[in-house]
Amino acid sequence: MSTSMDPDSVDGDFADGVLTTAFFVAWFDDIAEQVRLQRERLTALDAAIGDADHGTNLDRGFTEVGKALTESPPASPGQALLSAGTTLIRRVGGASGPLYGSAFRAMGKAVEAPVTLARFAAAFDAGVVAVEQLGKAVPGDKTMVDALVPASRALALAVRDGVGVGEAFELAARAAEQGARATIPLRARKGRASYLGERSIGHEDPGAASSALIVASLATVATAAS
Repeated sequence: MSTSMDPDSVDGDFADGVLTTAFFVAWFDDIAEQVRLQRERLTALDAAIGDADHGTNLDRGFTEVGKALTESPPASPGQALLSAGTTLIRRVGGASGPLYGSAFRAMGKAVEAPVTLARFAAAFDAGVVAVEQLGKAVPGDKTMVDALVPASRALALAVRDGVGVGEAFELAARAAEQGARATIPLRARKGRASYLGERSIGHEDPGAASSALIVASLATVATAAS
């Protein structure tokens, strides 16, 4: 993982409401750390309704993202997102690699510099749409979409209401967490969990849980940079 980043470079333009390249690198660093810490929890959630490898796969994937960003430092937020997405697609097995990879690549293609909250929210929504299209999932299917869509809506509302970046990410993190928790009583309609039928009820979807973790990392990095 990258550990040589200057904290001041994360602060930089963030005080002016602009997310720098360093901010995105810090985001991926924090995601990797949180995935490492919650690897067993994510794997346990997946063991109940999936292949029992979600935490392990994501841990390996985001570790590789950190290496890629360190070995080839991105020159822009878009490059950071594209590099992360490409790495996840190449390095992570199962459905999570292509889904998260496609999300970050879509964000990287959509994001415009300088990255204001409004531009980030639009790019984030493009990432969510990529996940919906690739996974052919909608809210209520008991997938990562159940956490990502509420987070995207929260960001859009924050932009509309003129909320600051840090508070906007906190609202998005809260919405994603609530969305993930709301998958517990749902019956899975997509993915391997759907084969379990009624037995999928009563378990939090691992993809929604990891999505909530990823959004929470945005708030964590924003707080550290403020």
